[in-house]
Amino acid sequence: MVDVETLVPNRALTEFMDAELAEPGSGPVTVTKVGQGRSNLTFRVERDGRAWILRRPPMGELPETAHDMMREHRVLSALHGTQVRVPRPVAACADSSLIGVPFYLMEEIAGAVIREAEPESYTEDDRYRIGMETIDALAELHTVDYAAAGLGDLGKPVGYTARQVERWAKQWAFMKTRELEDIEVVRGWLEDHCPGEYPHAIVHGDYKLDNVVFSAEPPARLLAILDWEMATLGDPLADVGYLMNFWPEPGDPTIYGLPQPTQKPGYPTKEELLARYEQRTGYAMTDLTFYRTLALWKLAILLEGLYKRFRAGKADSDWFAVLEHVVPAMGRQAREWTGA
Repeated sequence: MVDVETLVPNRALTEFMDAELAEPGSGPVTVTKVGQGRSNLTFRVERDGRAWILRRPPMGELPETAHDMMREHRVLSALHGTQVRVPRPVAACADSSLIGVPFYLMEEIAGAVIREAEPESYTEDDRYRIGMETIDALAELHTVDYAAAGLGDLGKPVGYTARQVERWAKQWAFMKTRELEDIEVVRGWLEDHCPGEYPHAIVHGDYKLDNVVFSAEPPARLLAILDWEMATLGDPLADVGYLMNFWPEPGDPTIYGLPQPTQKPGYPTKEELLARYEQRTGYAMTDLTFYRTLALWKLAILLEGLYKRFRAGKADSDWFAVLEHVVPAMGRQAREWTGA
């Protein structure tokens, strides 16, 4: 386990806050790791009765263009003040010499991140609202005028899906620790089944329940979308397919084989979410098998990268050991969906 002081040196952070924040407060700074992020790392920074959230890349060897903190900060800065629900960015540091990596600070959104259970005070009606709020916030992201927000050069939306398959195949070559036939077979199937034209939008890339913040008390209200490290311009339906993988209904298999809150009474079904999304965006949710398969395949490759860091002794949690079995299981599931 890597200690917090190694990941975020207190003295260097304090000096940065004193120099860059309009209202840095005074006195000692306390840094605590929060959340269960397995990629970029998140910390709560407290000082003088105030709190901020710090984001930095993980330790270890990183693929080119991955974990770009300045890009993530730029997206938040552009979207803050639009219809998209994001935290307010506070300050960014591109100088790796300060704490060893680039990082940024943003406002803390007080609320609940839903992982295995929603707040105890929530009712079944609130569970339904969680689903509607989750899909509505995604629709707001997918219909925002990204060019007007200054993000017209965030990515190249034309050919997005084909490039995703190509890019993640290269990531697999970089990240893999073993040969997995299912990953290779799914790659070939995705190459042969890429959709044609699609609407262009900002794609979050990791949109699911534990990457958003809800109000701590009823009624359920989605306050902010978090974890923007994979945001780009492309096919918005990729986000929808990804979310569907993390929205199991009763009897459905789950990503990690663990119970997830959406299997409880009250949560809307996938069909209801898709209907709501189509109503709010005007985009027809077609080729769902492709988008769900692409999402699970990419996630398996991403987790293999985390497993590689664990094996190299660069992970900050023993949780990563489970990926020895999780990644192959995801590959098998993705291949089963394709029928290949």
